[in-house]
Amino acid sequence: MDLEKLCFDVQGLAKIAGLFISEEREKFNIEDIIVKGKADFVSYVDKQAEVQIVNGLRELLPGSGFIAEEGTAKSSDEKYKWIIDPLDGTTNFIHGLPPFAVSIALMDEQELVLGVVYEVTQDECFYAWKGSKAYLNGEEIKVSTAASTSDALIATGFPYSAFEKLESYIESMRYFMVHSHGLRRLGSAATDMCYVAAGRFEAFYEHGLKPWDVAAGTIILQQAGGKVADFNGGDKFLFNGEMVAANGAYFNEFYNIVHKYFVGSQV
Repeated sequence: MDLEKLCFDVQGLAKIAGLFISEEREKFNIEDIIVKGKADFVSYVDKQAEVQIVNGLRELLPGSGFIAEEGTAKSSDEKYKWIIDPLDGTTNFIHGLPPFAVSIALMDEQELVLGVVYEVTQDECFYAWKGSKAYLNGEEIKVSTAASTSDALIATGFPYSAFEKLESYIESMRYFMVHSHGLRRLGSAATDMCYVAAGRFEAFYEHGLKPWDVAAGTIILQQAGGKVADFNGGDKFLFNGEMVAANGAYFNEFYNIVHKYFVGSQV
């Protein structure tokens, strides 16, 4: 398989979906919201964008499966599976706030081999494939070299349903507020991951994530020199909802801090 060519084809699909999302934003209103759960929303825009993406990916890679947020396509035991979030940052989209993004990743068995994140509001397309560098709009990107919390700007996400770890969030945020350059909560995990890859953030952590939130961002960040893990330091981050991500120089320190607050003991 020519992953480089496939990646460029996927970028085209992501940008077409992004154009649709951008155009629909101009006429979108609050009555178009469907409530999936408390502070968990979907709209016809998410669903139609996903259908567009799925149809395009089926042409690019016939016989592949899908793990898609809005459930417009399914997966069984296919070798290749697409992991899709047609609109990461739906709440931002609803309120007309940046960022919101299209996120598309490809898995070969259990390995991520391709990722594209198109951040719609800034027209920024982040992408990478297995063995490649990481890119933003055709230019190589790399993680930052900051190696300590005192030099780090950190991104996180707030839970909207998994409140059992709320105290851990509050205590970890208290620590980072005091000891780092600051915390940012943008509302799009896919974008957060890419911003770490591009050196805009040093690190990102969140609980309660879904695979489509972080799959594409994971391979982009890894190819840019970053590291990822779950809150126990393992590789279950994609499907167990926990993500610790940072540049290579800062990862160990950052992981130990997050682990301490969410799991209870430093390693």
